Amino acid sequence: VSTQSTGTAGSQGMKARSLLFNKPYGVLSQFTMEPGTRWNSCLADWIPRLKRTVYSAGRLDADSEGLLLLTDHGPLKHKLTHPSFGHRRWYWAQVEGVVTQEALKQLESGVMVQGRRTAECIAESAGPTVIWPRTPPIR
Repeated sequence: VSTQSTGTAGSQGMKARSLLFNKPYGVLSQFTMEPGTRWNSCLADWIPRLKRTVYSAGRLDADSEGLLLLTDHGPLKHKLTHPSFGHRRWYWAQVEGVVTQEALKQLESGVMVQGRRTAECIAESAGPTVIWPRTPPIR
């Protein structure tokens, strides 16, 4: 967990707080558990002292892992997450097999996910990389 002052929060002149959390696999991107979920961990299990003081600016699915921004600065969160601002988002995905140019072109033109076509994007191969071990391993 890394923290940094991000300016002023609210009319009280208090310093806003933002932090980066490297969310592990299997953790919900929220501070409360959802009834009936198959996942058994949420942000409160990892950073309990911040429950109800910061909120996630974006989401990562429970079955993904990566950097998550948490903040108590409402305007910053709004500017980063509201679709009207149209910020580019960068994702790094580990895939099985060899990434072909044809597969990258399909991603770039949009693919069907759960019955909906994704937006066009820029897709490129990062080549072989070394990442930390993951439990469960990616198959």
